[in-house]
Amino acid sequence: MARAIDPQSSMAALFGSRLRKLRVAAGLTQAEVGSLAHVVSSRIAQLERATGAKPTLELTRVLDRELVADELLIDLWPYVYREAFPDWSRAFIAYSARAAVIREYASHVVPGLLQTPEYARALLSVGHTLRDAEHLEERLAARLDRQVRLTGSDRPDLWIILDEAVLRRPIGGSAVMRAQLEKLLRMSEEPDITIQVLPFDQGAHGSLGGSLTVLVMPDGTEVAYTEGAHYGQLTEEPDEVERFVLTYDQLRAMALPPLMSLAMIRSVLEADHRAASVPSRSDRRRLAQQQLQQPGGRQLRAGGGRIPRRRPGP
Repeated sequence: MARAIDPQSSMAALFGSRLRKLRVAAGLTQAEVGSLAHVVSSRIAQLERATGAKPTLELTRVLDRELVADELLIDLWPYVYREAFPDWSRAFIAYSARAAVIREYASHVVPGLLQTPEYARALLSVGHTLRDAEHLEERLAARLDRQVRLTGSDRPDLWIILDEAVLRRPIGGSAVMRAQLEKLLRMSEEPDITIQVLPFDQGAHGSLGGSLTVLVMPDGTEVAYTEGAHYGQLTEEPDEVERFVLTYDQLRAMALPPLMSLAMIRSVLEADHRAASVPSRSDRRRLAQQQLQQPGGRQLRAGGGRIPRRRPGP
């Protein structure tokens, strides 16, 4: 007989306990539930015992529907999902899941929302908080599940500034990096996603110590999150957040305009990582003037106002 798990030991254990009760109440075996959810029966057993990788959001939705759980499992899933991350990042994940606008400066790596599975795996494999291979799969699944929001009706406006180092550091090897750069180019075609590159020749700036994210919530309030290799700091005090907003606006002004940023990504993709050229300042000014003459171009001026905080309604 399988050893009973303590539903109070973790959110994954609570999820597994509720899943088992729903399955038993429905008069179904693990194999039958697995068939309904298009997974092997051992996967259902792992979820009920809170072993193995944590459930994805897609699988949770299927289980909730097939077991007529009235969104009980869906409501539990975010808490299970957050357990795969360090404590200091969980509050940020909760905020970002609801944000209407996400503005991020990435100093070292591509932001999680835009990572390919292979790039994400390479990054997560070297994390100091990683416990074992099973934990790696949990964190990878959780990171990729976050990207689902970019395809939903409530997708946020996403404005990303990538340090030039992000483009030139071959995470996972050349093939993985090439696929990642190609994804950046594809994602930049989405109407709610803007990507800029901050070139090396811009020198010092206010966020050299790590990455910076400013989130605008549906009610218009803002929170800021700064992150280094092994730490994260969430800031909610309005006066402190305002300083980070100003820093982000300065970074946006220093970065290449969006069209020129994409040209630089292509140059890194098409040439040796060490040989890609950075456009001259005169070239940047010329292209920026061309963009200003295009529809919506005024939003791209270097010294312009902040990014709109709310996406217009349909």
